[in-house]
Parts: sequence; C-alpha cells; structure tokens
Amino acid sequence: MPNLVLVIGNKAYSSWSLRPWLLMKQAGIPFEELRLSLYGKDARQALLTYSPTGRVPALKDGAVTIWDSLAICEYLAEKYSGMHLWPADVAARAHARSISAEMHSGFTTLRSQMPMNVRRTLPRRAKSPELDADIARVEAIWNQCRALHRAQGPFLFGGFCIADAMYAPVASRLHTYGVSLGGAAGEYAATMQVLPSMQEWIDGARTETEVNPQYET
Repeated sequence: MPNLVLVIGNKAYSSWSLRPWLLMKQAGIPFEELRLSLYGKDARQALLTYSPTGRVPALKDGAVTIWDSLAICEYLAEKYSGMHLWPADVAARAHARSISAEMHSGFTTLRSQMPMNVRRTLPRRAKSPELDADIARVEAIWNQCRALHRAQGPFLFGGFCIADAMYAPVASRLHTYGVSLGGAAGEYAATMQVLPSMQEWIDGARTETEVNPQYET
C-alpha cells in the first residue's frame, strides 16, 4: 500500500486535482487515490476531514498533510529530488517556476469563462477581450517554451515536469471549447490531450455520475 494518499475531487471538473495527480502518474510515483464528490450534501464536511481548507486536492504522507496543487508539487519535487520534477538546469527551472506560478495566480478569466469539463466538447461559451488575452498569453508561453526546448523532448521543458502538470487543465479546456492554437503551442496542446495518463483521468471522469449544470451548458 503506498504511503501517499492524494485526495481529489470530481475528475470531470476538478482542474486543481488533475495537476498533482497527473504529475504523480507521469513520474511513476505510487499513491492511493481518494476521490470525494464536490457536490454531495455533506461534501464540505467530508473534505474538511482531509484538508483544513475544505478544498481539493490534498496530499497525505503519513502524519504530513499538504494542500494546494502547487504546494503538493513542490513537496513531491523535494521528496523525490532524483526524479527532477523541475528542470535540472537552473535557468530552465526558474522559467518553469515562473510560468507555473503565473498559472497558479492568474488566468482568472479563462478559468471562469471556460470551466474544465473533460467529458464534453462544447461550443465556446464566451468571448471577451480579457479571455482572448488569457488565451494569447498561454499560446505565447507554450510557443516560447517549445522553441527553447524542442530538442529535449515534446513537453514545455523537454521532459514532463511540474509546469506541464500546471498547464494540463488548460489544454483540456481548449479541447473542450474548440479553441485552436497555432504553431508549436497547438502541437503541445494535442500532445497533452492524448497523453495516456490524461486519457486515464478522462476515462475515470466518464464513470462519474455527478453532474454540475453550471459546467454543462
């Protein structure tokens, strides 16, 4: 039985849960998955059993509890330092951390107007200058990273790292709402969508029975 327990929400909608889950799957880190529905009557009370914020994800490592997606990823990077969950190169690592933090704290319009729903393909529900700016910024980040690291592999910094986990839900959103990106950014989005671990997450989402109408319209 793995020592690590990752508490996640509904796979159909929980973008923050996807990030550490995908990182651990890609890295081959063994863990037990504990999925809690975010929409049941006593959902918050159940979540508070595992996370002091009452939100997902949360990682339990024995007596240690870590919450927040990026904090979990940083903890894993320290615990499994030999796996290089951040790029090994100092400059690349600083770049990866910067764009991961940007994803963590920004892109609020994209998240609110294009909520994650991995089970569906839907027409783009909203258009606004703010949303277009968010999408353009994602495209610029991906194109720049791929231009710098294409020779090292298919991901943002060559090999899969925390930055890819942080942007995976964005690739999913673009697929759901039919948003196409140009150049290397579009290739990267397609690579992320067909990743076997990403497909495993989507398959899990399709077995869920809970529905949030807000994300289905």
